[in-house]
Amino acid sequence: MHPTRWGNPSAATELSADMRGLIDFAVGATRDTPAVAEVEVPVSVLAPELLEGLRGLLGGEHVLTDDADRRLHTRGKSTPDLLKARAGDLSDAPDAVVRPGGHADVEALIAFAVQHHIALVPFGGGTSVTGGLAVEREGYAGVVSVDLGRMKDVRDVDTESMTVLLEPGLRGPEAEAKLAEHGLTLGHYPQSFEYASIGGFAATRSSGQSSAGYGRFDSMVVGLSVATPQGTLELGTAPASAAGPDLRQLVLGSEGAFGIITAVRVRVRKLPAEKVYEAWTFASFTAGSDAMRHLAQNDLLPTVLRLSDETETMINLASQSDIGGDAEGGCVMIVGYEGADIATRREQVTAALTGLGGTALGEERGAAWAKGRFHAPYLRDSLLDVGVLVETLETATFWSNRENVYQAVKTSLKTELGDRRIALCHISHVYETGCALYFTIAVSETEDPQAQWASAKEKASQAIIDAGGTITHHHAIGTDHKPWLAQEIGPVGTSILRAVKHELDPTGVLNPGVLIP
Repeated sequence: MHPTRWGNPSAATELSADMRGLIDFAVGATRDTPAVAEVEVPVSVLAPELLEGLRGLLGGEHVLTDDADRRLHTRGKSTPDLLKARAGDLSDAPDAVVRPGGHADVEALIAFAVQHHIALVPFGGGTSVTGGLAVEREGYAGVVSVDLGRMKDVRDVDTESMTVLLEPGLRGPEAEAKLAEHGLTLGHYPQSFEYASIGGFAATRSSGQSSAGYGRFDSMVVGLSVATPQGTLELGTAPASAAGPDLRQLVLGSEGAFGIITAVRVRVRKLPAEKVYEAWTFASFTAGSDAMRHLAQNDLLPTVLRLSDETETMINLASQSDIGGDAEGGCVMIVGYEGADIATRREQVTAALTGLGGTALGEERGAAWAKGRFHAPYLRDSLLDVGVLVETLETATFWSNRENVYQAVKTSLKTELGDRRIALCHISHVYETGCALYFTIAVSETEDPQAQWASAKEKASQAIIDAGGTITHHHAIGTDHKPWLAQEIGPVGTSILRAVKHELDPTGVLNPGVLIP
């Protein structure tokens, strides 16, 4: 990806006149705020003899020290990450980028890092939005980005058990293309799908837009191979086990702080023969969320289920299209069906949604949503170009607490950012017991947008915890969420994480400063 933007810049589009007018009305007059053309990276501090040692381990062509590669492996893609890069600050650039070719290479690399006290940062797609790639540097001989992009094999395709072994460097589209050769799919489509990796999905407990039908990524994982400073951890010998606590769950969501994932065995499904997406409208966010709860608690979930609140519907981000048809003041719901025979489930869901007050808007809006489902980050770039700060935050809670968390976050954002701001929300991950709330915020930048967002994020995060939500449903902890993780899991939970870190990585070379409060 581009060092100061999301994805491929050629896919970006200019703001439409209507969108710019809406932004001017809602947050104030826009102004051009271009990014620095060529961002300098600091001089590498890694000693020549250490670079030679790395080349001896992996081969010279797989140890990269040029500015371009270091620039592309600096931080992730949160708005604070992009603001720093756009302002010319790449002070977190790794001192080198290495590209191991397999598990043995990763083992050797970790041993070398322990011996010479080098910080290692596992790197998949670089899509982190919580500071998961900006590590502590103090006291280390250097920081090395471990790019897993050479590790892309698909192995052990077991169509009887419906499991496949995937290496961590596979990007989302690559994994789906290789699985399709066997008539299979993961069905995991987060908004970062085009760039994020299998290893990253596992290390952050990723959740995709089709989670209603396929589940979260961690629910797909049946086995893991992990290289740690204490040796290799092989996990998952059966579909279920009572052999003590499930250590797979310790690795899932660990963000490379306990070890580097080198293979993931996942549950797969047959490629769907049919895919249909349609739109519905409900009178209010409450009515729509009640309908989602009914589907979840009555075994009626479609493959995709997404509900935009009134503001997100009004701005027309529900389907990323210019197609009309919303009921005035209502909320748009996107409903998708994928499978071999979707007719029966579609009839059941249609009857349920109609009975709960929903009005069908047809397939055109649903198809438009599917076509544009990965485009929103490009809109963020366009808004940053005109001085509009855009960022997201997300949480999850039980159904009975949904309105409380929703209002708490909205109130905190209004208090901190004022009336001239846009705060949108949608629900796109649902369970029998609750749902995830995903907020998008837009506000005119101040002279110090970093501080502006840091203050708003702090207040909103505290509001989430105080209201009884989780600090993150699928964005992970990174460095940004550590203070609230400590509150969420308490002192005993924090001590457990620290103990695991000390046992597996006693010298602290793996992603130092990430995850552990």
